Amino acid sequence: MVEGKTMKKSENLIELRHIKKCFDGNTVVTEDFNLEVKKGEFVTFLGPSGCGKTTILRMIGGFEIPTSGEILLNGEDISVLPPNKRPINTVFQKYALFPHLNVYDNIAFGLKLKKLAKREQDEKVRHALEIVDLEGFEKRSIHTLSGGQQQRIAIARAIVNEPELLLLDEPLSALDYKMRKEMQLELKNMHKKLGITFIFVTHDQEEALTMSDKIVVMADGEIQQIGTPEEIYNEPSNLFVADFIGESNIFKGRMVDKKKASFCGAVFDCVDDYEMGTVVDVVVRPEDIEITAVGRGQIQGKILSSDFKGTFYIVFVRSGKNEIEIHSLKNYPIGTTVGLYIAPDLIHLIPYDNSINHYEGVLGAYSEEKGLSVEFEDFSWEVKPEQIFPDATLSGGSLTGKNGQPIRTEGIRIEASFQPSVAQLSDDAKAGVVQGKIISFLYVGDHYRYTVRSKSEEDYVVDDEDLWNQEDFVSILIPQEKVTYRIIPIKSNDFI
Repeated sequence: MVEGKTMKKSENLIELRHIKKCFDGNTVVTEDFNLEVKKGEFVTFLGPSGCGKTTILRMIGGFEIPTSGEILLNGEDISVLPPNKRPINTVFQKYALFPHLNVYDNIAFGLKLKKLAKREQDEKVRHALEIVDLEGFEKRSIHTLSGGQQQRIAIARAIVNEPELLLLDEPLSALDYKMRKEMQLELKNMHKKLGITFIFVTHDQEEALTMSDKIVVMADGEIQQIGTPEEIYNEPSNLFVADFIGESNIFKGRMVDKKKASFCGAVFDCVDDYEMGTVVDVVVRPEDIEITAVGRGQIQGKILSSDFKGTFYIVFVRSGKNEIEIHSLKNYPIGTTVGLYIAPDLIHLIPYDNSINHYEGVLGAYSEEKGLSVEFEDFSWEVKPEQIFPDATLSGGSLTGKNGQPIRTEGIRIEASFQPSVAQLSDDAKAGVVQGKIISFLYVGDHYRYTVRSKSEEDYVVDDEDLWNQEDFVSILIPQEKVTYRIIPIKSNDFI
C-alpha cells in the first residue's frame, strides 16, 4: 500500500471475471461471463431453461469449477474452493431435508458439525424459526409439513449458519400458485431482515420483477441485460428481453424526423431519438395502449377478440396487417372499430440490426471449370467471383486483380451476411441449404421472427409470416443474390 493512501474497500461481495464453463470438453455453457454483485443486494438470474443460470449459481456455490476465469468473494479468488469452505449456503429446488430428523435437528445440522454449545444452538435455531415464521415447530416431523413449510425449513437451515451469501435455485417452483405468491413476499421480507446478499434463480418473469433489486437476464449462456425490474421491463435492451419479460407488441418502424417514428401506418411522437432514416424495432406494452373513439387515436382498427382474465380483458385489434394486443379494463364487442392512442413516453425504440445473420466461411481455389466455392460450417455453395472481388477479371482461366496479378482465393476467410426478411422456412429438408430446429420465436407486428439452430450449433434468424412451432425441424432457403460478402482482414496473430 502506498504510504498516506488507504485502499477503497469494494462494495462488491461477489465478482465473476471472464468465466468460461465447458462440459465434456466440448459443450460450452457460458463464455466470458462477467458480473458484479454488491453486498446486501437481491439479485435474480432470469432466463429460459438451459440458458446457464443454474450453472453460474453452482459455480458460485462451489458445486461446479469454472473451466477458466475467476470468482472473487470479498476480493479473494474462491474459484476452486470446496463448498464447505465458502461462507455461502444454498437452498435447492428440491429442499434436500433429512426425512429421519425433526425440524430442530434439520436446522441445527450445520451447527452441530461446528460443535457449538447446546445453548447457542438452541438460540440460533429459535431465531431462524422466528425469521421464517415457524416458531414452535422444533419437534415436528418433516413429513407432517406442507410444501411451503418445508421450503421455510430449508431456508432456516441455510440462514442459521449466518452466511455472507444465500443462493436460491428455483426454490418456489414446487409450490402451488397461491403459496408461491406468499413465499415471494416472505423471501423479500427475510432479505430485508437479514441484510445478507441473495442470488435467486428463476425462469418466472413475474417472480423476478416482484422480488429483485437487480435482474440479470440470460440467454444461451450470455447476459442480455442487467438492471432494476423497472429498467428491464420499461427499457429492454433488445428484442429477446422485450419478448421474454412480460407481453410486448413489437413493430418494425423507421425514424422520419426528430423524435418521430413511423410504424403501423402512422407517425408517432417518441421520447427516444435516432438519426433520421434509422430502422427500429418498436416495443409497446399491451397495458400502455389506450382504446379510444375512432379518430382520437393515432391509428384505428377492428376488435378481433376480448377475453376476461380476472382483473382485465386481453383485447386483440387488427390494424392493417398488425394484430395488436391490449390490456383493457373494459370489454369490447367483436367487430367494433376503435381508435388506438399510445403516449410518446410509452413507446420504446431499439435500433434494428439490419444484418443479424453473419457467418464465416472459407473460399476454395478458383478454376474455370468448377468456379469459386465457399465452405461454411453447415453448407457450401458456389459464388460469383465478382461478389467477393468486384475489381477482378478473368484472364487465361484465372482471376486477376487491377494490377494484373493473379488472385489466390484458396483459404481466404469471408463473412456472408443476409437479413432475416430475405430467407424462408420449409418443412422439406431438401429444399433449403441449412436444416435445424426452431429454438425460439416472437411475433413482430405482421410476421414471426424465428431462431433456427443447426446441428453445428449455428443460429439463423428468419422472418416468416407462417406460424411454426418451437422444436419444429425445418430447412432454410437463402437466396444467394440477397447475400453480401466481406473479406475478413488477416490479423497479425493469425500466424502465431
